[in-house]
Amino acid sequence: MARKKKGRTGLAVLIILVIAVLLGAGTWYVMSNRDDTIFVSVEPVTTRTIVQTVNSIGKIQPEFQVEISSEASGEIVFLGVRDGDTVRKGDVLVRIRPDIVETQLEQNRAAADAQKMAITIAKAEMDRTDADLKRVSELYKKDYATREEMDRAKAAYESAAARYAQSKASFSQAMGALRQTQATADRTTIVAPMDGVVTYLAVEKGEKVVGTAQMQGTEIMRIANLSTMNAWVDVDENDVALLSVGDTARVRVDALQDRVYRGVVYEISHSPKTSAAGTQEEVVNFEVRIRFLDADERMRPGMSVSVDIETEIKPNVIAIPIQAVTVDKSQLTASTTDDAKVQDRSAEASRRKDRPQSLVWVSDGKTVTPRLVETGISDQGFIEITKGLTTSDRVVTGPYRAVTKLLEPGSKIKIEAAEDRKKRFDKMREG
Repeated sequence: MARKKKGRTGLAVLIILVIAVLLGAGTWYVMSNRDDTIFVSVEPVTTRTIVQTVNSIGKIQPEFQVEISSEASGEIVFLGVRDGDTVRKGDVLVRIRPDIVETQLEQNRAAADAQKMAITIAKAEMDRTDADLKRVSELYKKDYATREEMDRAKAAYESAAARYAQSKASFSQAMGALRQTQATADRTTIVAPMDGVVTYLAVEKGEKVVGTAQMQGTEIMRIANLSTMNAWVDVDENDVALLSVGDTARVRVDALQDRVYRGVVYEISHSPKTSAAGTQEEVVNFEVRIRFLDADERMRPGMSVSVDIETEIKPNVIAIPIQAVTVDKSQLTASTTDDAKVQDRSAEASRRKDRPQSLVWVSDGKTVTPRLVETGISDQGFIEITKGLTTSDRVVTGPYRAVTKLLEPGSKIKIEAAEDRKKRFDKMREG
């Protein structure tokens, strides 16, 4: 029995050794015959027209829009329009109950009448004292009146003249208050200041509004001239420097997807719009206004738009697909910080200035060679090459992992069309 055990143990050890040798030989064979070929897509360098664009989103706004508020406080007793109505200049829009202002008007009118009567009384008193002064003056010249009587008569006249002048000034003041109240009373009837469309209505008949005489006042409605429409968009600070007044724009209205509208930049704001100031998420935008060249009655203020502004056009320049351009990894330096702290802006600007050079992989059909290039403007799919390539070159355009990480100088490649790569990947997934 002991001999049988020893025999079986020796046989098992022998089998294990044979399996290990076979696995090692297989591994050696696979490693020695491993194919380092990288599958890539290659495209020739061509010439084409590059249209550089700046993309942004915003809202539709009318060329002219008026916010209407009441100068008088009170209850709305007449509302002559609804949202969306077309109005003409001078049309009656709103009437406000004038009871409070009419009370003030009566008080001011009575005050003006009282001051007018005071003028008459003061004038009569001044005339009487003037006659007394003349009579005493004649008597004084003939020594029938004393100096004291003369002084009293003169003082009485001057006092009466002053009261007369004061009453006239008080009358002017009362008339000014009356005219102001009358103007307020007239403004309890609000008329349209221009031709347009009611684009916003904030009140209903019977509601009470606060007049602008007391505070900001209640906004009643907005009237806009919809004959000329604009798109107001916010452009990033890095892109706004590329824009100029007169640039052509293509505008897509989210609600009107059936067409693309033409526009032109007519105003670029110089005032920044900053959000999340002082934080890592700080964003600085500038408002750009674009006038539509194509009129469409379906447009409404507040509709969302996306805009492509053409900033520069270069015809017949050497260009390659954007995905073919990577950076020279030898110029990249490791970051000195591992956390997500907010870094100094000057240091960030310095890093942007010292960006690594652009690089492409040039193919001869079997291997690749890195080549440094200088780039220019770009559009949605292609980028201009100002230095480093000619139309006789062919560059690797994909896949992204190969362009950015896998390829090295002298790497063996196999050119594969995008359709073939998709089929290969699909087959791998099925397998």
